[in-house]
Amino acid sequence: MVAIAAGVAGRDALGGYLLRIGMGERPLPGAEGLAAMQFAHRQAIGFENFDVRLGRVISLDPERIFAKLVRGGRGGYCFEHNILFAAMLRAAGMPCRPLMARVWLGLDPDAVAPGATPPLMVPPRTHVLLLVDVGSELWIADAGFGAAYVPPLPLADGAAATSADGARHRLRRVGPRGGLSGQWRLERAGPASATDGRALMFAGPQDGWQVQYSFDLEEVAPVDLEMSNHWTATRPESRFVQNTLASIVLPEGFASLNGRRMTIHHEGRGDTMEFLDAGDYRAALADLFRIALSEDEVRALGVFEG
Repeated sequence: MVAIAAGVAGRDALGGYLLRIGMGERPLPGAEGLAAMQFAHRQAIGFENFDVRLGRVISLDPERIFAKLVRGGRGGYCFEHNILFAAMLRAAGMPCRPLMARVWLGLDPDAVAPGATPPLMVPPRTHVLLLVDVGSELWIADAGFGAAYVPPLPLADGAAATSADGARHRLRRVGPRGGLSGQWRLERAGPASATDGRALMFAGPQDGWQVQYSFDLEEVAPVDLEMSNHWTATRPESRFVQNTLASIVLPEGFASLNGRRMTIHHEGRGDTMEFLDAGDYRAALADLFRIALSEDEVRALGVFEG
């Protein structure tokens, strides 16, 4: 993954980023520093696809991402978040590289079978996460999964963690490297209201675990990211083309927005409301989702048409 160019590189860029995410001190390289940095990132920089809906090109140029997400008070989706996060992890002394994933969450279990060989239907590789070297171990990190919070996990079969919203997360090694179903599978068991709603679309298995996404460890080139980003931002079937979406992690919960409908998971419960006024919608974007949009941009989203 391309590093942020000289104009915004190094200590100055990291300092501006840490200020943006509310971290007063540079995190120490290691698992604790990684977890603290990712959690702060997801609470400060919203996940959103508004530029897709506004007909704008989603640039993967690191300088433009930095300008948008750090200086511009905006959010982005997985490619933008994790390109920024990767550059800042490297600046903080934590080498990393991207991995590509297939998102299974919200797909009909009768139409897909991520454990089957071959699976009945295969979603495209439209998500990027990071493989991080924390010294003695490799970990996965993901500052850009908009469906739910995914805490960093060591790359080990059975690795597990519980996030602040009460959900459990685990990694499972499920297949050979390069297989269509992925070598690794990330699973989650927890309150559906602490997701973007896709966990409610189909009932999970009896034990509550749902597949979030699968991935392998193949090398990813910048052109792979460009192709996947283009598909995600322009394909008519893409959920980012069809829907107006936002989410953000809360200290002990999660908030998501789909069109006018907002769900907030807090203190173990989920509450849903629908916005009737564009002004209230814009205020919630700024106050809760940390996303700054102008009145004209909110109007151009078309959420309040009809």
